[in-house]
Amino acid sequence: MTVPSSGIDRRSVLLLAGAGVAGAAVAAPAAAAASTVFQHGVASGDPTPGGVLLWTRVTTSQTGPVTVSWQVAADASFSAVLQSGRVITGPERDYTVKADIAGLAAGTTYWYRFGFDGGWSATGRTMTAPAATDAITRLRMGVVSCANWEAGYFAAYRHLAARGDLNLVVHLGDYLYEYGSGQFDAGGKVVRPTEPAGETLTLADYRTRHAQYKTDPDLQALHASVPWIITWDDHEVANDMWSGGAENHTPGAEGDFAARVAAARQAYAEWMPVRLAEDGHIYRRLRYGTLLELSMLDLRTYRSEQASGTTVDDLGRTITGAAQMSWLLDGLTTSTAAWKLVGNPVMISRLDVGALPAWLLGPLGKLIGVPQNGLVLNADQWDGYNADRERLVGTLRVSRTKDVVFLTGDIHTSWANELTTKSTGTANPAAAEFVVPSVTSDNINDFLGTSAGGPLSVLAASLLRATNPHVKWVETDGHGFGVLDVTTARCRMDWYHLADRTKRDTTAKWVQGWSVARGSSKIRKESAPS
Repeated sequence: MTVPSSGIDRRSVLLLAGAGVAGAAVAAPAAAAASTVFQHGVASGDPTPGGVLLWTRVTTSQTGPVTVSWQVAADASFSAVLQSGRVITGPERDYTVKADIAGLAAGTTYWYRFGFDGGWSATGRTMTAPAATDAITRLRMGVVSCANWEAGYFAAYRHLAARGDLNLVVHLGDYLYEYGSGQFDAGGKVVRPTEPAGETLTLADYRTRHAQYKTDPDLQALHASVPWIITWDDHEVANDMWSGGAENHTPGAEGDFAARVAAARQAYAEWMPVRLAEDGHIYRRLRYGTLLELSMLDLRTYRSEQASGTTVDDLGRTITGAAQMSWLLDGLTTSTAAWKLVGNPVMISRLDVGALPAWLLGPLGKLIGVPQNGLVLNADQWDGYNADRERLVGTLRVSRTKDVVFLTGDIHTSWANELTTKSTGTANPAAAEFVVPSVTSDNINDFLGTSAGGPLSVLAASLLRATNPHVKWVETDGHGFGVLDVTTARCRMDWYHLADRTKRDTTAKWVQGWSVARGSSKIRKESAPS
């Protein structure tokens, strides 16, 4: 590869290239003994060419403000501390700590830790982004979505942390779930109960749920291994959320919805390694050299209420909101990066369900809001907001913008799609879409009560493909993760599925790979990675 002009060290160049010889240098940080102070681990996120956001939380018996120190070093032993500082935290932010570090070198690996009351946290490893003009030729990321505590263990995170070849993790939403215990589990079985036991409604509830998730050792390991770039979907507040309400919120009985959103958003801002704008918006764009630009979307805060029938075609309905749509279109059409990636919480590709049988519509309806009458409708996805999708696809075509790839979560299943509309047909798709499965949340076979990979699941996948020719591959049962490998020539997603989400030590196996070549939006099947 071409070594960037910013002076990236050899270790980081190898990491960016994904070279096998870098394995020893990029292995995940060793698991540290549980700290009574730093019980929730460490994390980093939103890397820039000169900085990165660091996160932790302290557990203390003190009731007032406390001071937490941090260090950033060039080595894991901290023999060369490059920067250090202090952050004051307290009960007003649930004793969480964020240190937004600047003044670092671009495209460089660093180690960090936090100190409090005479002890140190576990060591985290992170990496700044290359400068916008750096000629990076390869980058690899883990892609995940939909991690339901009660439905299983987060083995997907463990397998990603153990790889040792990732530059970052992209999380597409549903980092946690709001349900009370037993309301959404593993096909009727609670693998491990949530805290609090009831549905999350208040600031204290959301803080407690975030805190529980952050005690998971596999989640901690992945957070400590690489920086994360995240966005939210609906379950960070409530199921099928829109700008003025949610399916899983009953006004009056569950309080004011705006107050619930404010509580959920405050807890999220406290507990997640993410930079939010001053007005609280989370959609943002991050650049990795000349190779790629990643636009992370918020498809909950500004959307119109889910609708049905011909209402989905109304020009006034939106899933993005006007400001975010303008921002997205401008970013995609003017970007000078080789690849334009979009972190897209819900599926953008069309899903025609009119010819599907009732037995398949039932579980699909639970996943994506399809009504039982089989209308051509996917009300909670982009299908429910046709005008926005037509505007996006039309703009890409008119501007001749190529090399756009949507990275999608939410639907709990695995898909490789070509983005088309009914007016454009399937001959010339506008973009590719790769949809990753859930980490643990229920999918088709869980709703049907059948074994994974059974005859009904195989039939379901074949029916979905037959009804939707732009869907090149779909797998309806697996839980796991994706690994996106980006080079200047192609963008490839590989899907990995877990053997058993209910077992912490479960294995994972490669199941499929699909890629899109530079200059084309047609996707093709790949053989297993060597």
